[in-house]
Amino acid sequence: MRTTRVRWVAGALALLVFVPLAAQASALLLRPAHVWSAGEPLHDGWVVLTEGNRIIAVGLPSSVSAPADAAAIDLPGATLLPGLMDIHSHLFLHPYNETSWNDQVLKEPVPYRTLRAGEQARATLLAGFTTLRDLGTEGAEYADLSLKRAIEEHLIEGPRLFVATRAIVATGAYGPAPRALRPDVCCTPQGAEEASGVPEVIRAVREQAGRGADWIKVYADYRWGPEGTQQPSFSAEELRALVETAHSSGRPVAAHATTEEGMRRAVLAGVDTIEHGFNGTPEVFRLMAARGVAYLPTLTAEEAYGEYFEHYVRGKSAPTAGMEQAKRAFTAALKAGVLIGCGSDVGVFTHGTNHRELAWMVRDGMTPVQALTAATATDARILHHEKDLGAVSGDPTRDIDAVAHVVFVMKDGVVYRRP
Repeated sequence: MRTTRVRWVAGALALLVFVPLAAQASALLLRPAHVWSAGEPLHDGWVVLTEGNRIIAVGLPSSVSAPADAAAIDLPGATLLPGLMDIHSHLFLHPYNETSWNDQVLKEPVPYRTLRAGEQARATLLAGFTTLRDLGTEGAEYADLSLKRAIEEHLIEGPRLFVATRAIVATGAYGPAPRALRPDVCCTPQGAEEASGVPEVIRAVREQAGRGADWIKVYADYRWGPEGTQQPSFSAEELRALVETAHSSGRPVAAHATTEEGMRRAVLAGVDTIEHGFNGTPEVFRLMAARGVAYLPTLTAEEAYGEYFEHYVRGKSAPTAGMEQAKRAFTAALKAGVLIGCGSDVGVFTHGTNHRELAWMVRDGMTPVQALTAATATDARILHHEKDLGAVSGDPTRDIDAVAHVVFVMKDGVVYRRP
């Protein structure tokens, strides 16, 4: 018999059954067709015994002794696996073909965006993604802290959240872009907190940390060059000060970086993760691997941009230039041995369809097991977080599209969905 004491969660798609922890059996015996965990083969016929929010035993039925009062949940044809994670998300955004990013930031009130984020958090949980890192509220100030609290206090349903609050960007570099507004327009909402110079950067980090941010996010580059070209936005000195301040507070740093130079500056400054990295070169990915900087490729975001702005049609059109560039970067990162997690930039596309990122990771060069590992054990490693469990219909180790068909969700001992 195998025993462990990890906290756990699970995934789902079917009838919704919300069972408060106090009302359900003290022990649950889960009986799927298969059990999978990173670094392990697929185990046929295994069962999982839980008590509260702990896994008590895993193994063949003959090796697991369940209490007499344990409630059994049969999951025929399903594979039980660690709860999926998406560690580049934006719960305060929704797809740009519904409402443009500018209009979301400028016209949607923060209370409305917060209520919508709660619904989007629930959709994410019910799709089997039990942990998110939310990388910026995009103009909704510190509302992610309230969203996280509401989930933790069981006021609403949602995944476990790690939040970055406002994110930090160089003055004049982010949006709504000043060049698109009248010069005399004052005090328009901004999608991130602006800072210039080392003292302002340090102050912004300390402010966000003091408010309760779990991560500090910085934009190492953005579309502020001539004619909106991507250019580095912070100096090497500013980035070093930002990372040193964040690390001194015990917080890791995520860097938005799409240019080679922006990535290089961020890596040399000591950030913990690079987000997007679409123009990364083999050299900069080797630098990331050498320094232990993780990579979140956000491949689905490029597909979504193609749909919204370049007439791309899923399953019919040839990949756009941006999608091909993202694939080249992803392939180069794989070859360089970079630690690659699952981060999709969901919010750019529909919440609850995070599984699309795993499918793209497989299309662009990973095996299904590598993609599943990225969305479970690797993301947990990047977050410095313990492992979780979930269940999907079919065998995702052979067919990654199985992650789109979740049949059971359990988080911290609470069943949210079951067949």
